Amino acid sequence: MRLALAQLNALVGDLAGNATRILEASRRAADRGADLVLTPELSLWGYPPRDLLLRPALLEAQRRSLDQLAAALPAGVALLVGVAEPVDANDQPALHNALALVEEGRWRVVARKRLLPSYDVFDERRYFRPGREAAVLELKRAGRSWRLGLTICEDLWVEQTPLGQRLAGADPIADLQARSAELGEPPIDLLLNLSASPFGQGKAALRRSLAGRAARRLGVPVVYVNQVGGNDDLVFDGASFVLDPSGVVLLQQAWAAEDLSLWEVPETVLAGGLPPAREPSTEPSAEEQLLRALVLGVGDYARKCGFGGALLGLSGGIDSALVAVIAAAALGAERVRALRMPSPWSSAGSLEDADALARRLGLACDTVPIAPLMAAFDGALTPALGAPPAGITAENLQSRLRGTLLMALANQQGQLLLSTGNKSELAVGYCTLYGDMNGGLAVIGDLYKSTVFALCAWLDTPASGPCRAALGLPAEGELIGAAIRSKPPSAELRPDQRDSDSLPDYAVLDPILRRLIEEMASPEQLVAGGADPALVERIWTLLRRAEFKRRQAAPALKVSPRSFGSGWRMPIAAG
Repeated sequence: MRLALAQLNALVGDLAGNATRILEASRRAADRGADLVLTPELSLWGYPPRDLLLRPALLEAQRRSLDQLAAALPAGVALLVGVAEPVDANDQPALHNALALVEEGRWRVVARKRLLPSYDVFDERRYFRPGREAAVLELKRAGRSWRLGLTICEDLWVEQTPLGQRLAGADPIADLQARSAELGEPPIDLLLNLSASPFGQGKAALRRSLAGRAARRLGVPVVYVNQVGGNDDLVFDGASFVLDPSGVVLLQQAWAAEDLSLWEVPETVLAGGLPPAREPSTEPSAEEQLLRALVLGVGDYARKCGFGGALLGLSGGIDSALVAVIAAAALGAERVRALRMPSPWSSAGSLEDADALARRLGLACDTVPIAPLMAAFDGALTPALGAPPAGITAENLQSRLRGTLLMALANQQGQLLLSTGNKSELAVGYCTLYGDMNGGLAVIGDLYKSTVFALCAWLDTPASGPCRAALGLPAEGELIGAAIRSKPPSAELRPDQRDSDSLPDYAVLDPILRRLIEEMASPEQLVAGGADPALVERIWTLLRRAEFKRRQAAPALKVSPRSFGSGWRMPIAAG
């Protein structure tokens, strides 16, 4: 039997368009002799569809799309497609996260997801009820009947090791083990897992580890098909694969790109084993994975939201430099514009660094000085204040002037405004509402400042050359530039300002923030571990007080275990 792994990039809620993409992939697969086409979890909807699932009109559109798929699917090929199955009951939720088999002009639901994640960015119990039974699909192909175990994403995440903890509920892998003995059936031949698993650092290796454990428990190959693409704040890296019964990789699909691969199940699988397998080439480095995920996220956010280009403020600092690189790779330099907005406190070095970076990337860069606007605001506010704006008020005014200029240009030119703030700043509120926080997407809003420095350092090494070339960036020489990487972080809102005037050094700040945010550690735990009590209390207070700002921030591309946004649900007013 020949399987086609269709690693697809769906547009959430575009049922007709997604059905067309699935049909086109199925036709290509059929032309190559595929017997069964596999698509990701909820592939007809795109993941996550969120409250679109509550619209009856879209559920009716799903039925029409499935009927059209069934009518148009090439003869001789079958298709597994991810769907939302309505349940004829008054109890809520009234849907199953399910798989439908399409073949011979018909379709029917053949599996229902059993473990429904409702943690971090997931909220499946809002929409779905769990399936109750292990799903086995019998499919006649290549002169014999194949028994395929069917699981959906979280159904594979059942191991205490390496997860440390698992979702309470059934163990679909154990149930598949027990089913054949209880019912007197033959064991399954293959385990299929159709997923929509977002990117996270180290996530690809974790998926393979979990799939490998399932393969060894069941003694069969595992075929894992993952969604790819950016959907709002989530990025799906694809990286689908096939494992042999011992957990060795037999096939590896593309990283952060659509892919259609065929795998023919060796006849030796029926005899209880496979020939020795060879591990494929190693996966991209952690830095390349991170960069590619951010590039994919920006490109898809712009494309799926209908933006033809992007705009960002280019200060000469490291944050805006990294965002400019990502934007150029995602959209093409010709579709990205930069704006310099110098104040009386902007250093000549920063202006030169911004110009040099724009030239290296091939970005159009305009300049609008804000000194005249600052003077006009001072004059307008002095009568009401009794004196010109001063201190933090004057500094925030500069940021808000820049934010207003950026929004005006983005509005006039139909561009996506990219926010350039990092996670460290968002965490402690070192950012200005209606100023530098303006934008439609916070590109590096889930990268701590220390991670920004590390990624930029890698970008300026020869090791990044092949990745840069593949993304359409200059492949040789420094990209960010030593001048940008080496300067002390500063917003340049007053003479000789440094971030360290207001915050601990990022090398000190970021590890504490990681503990507080990603590990949900308490201040007392940090102090017990040796951290300075006054420092911890200061950072903890800043983190809590900045919650109201984060509620008004642009969506940030999620790349860490816990990002600000849909996976961070803290109250603003709390004790």
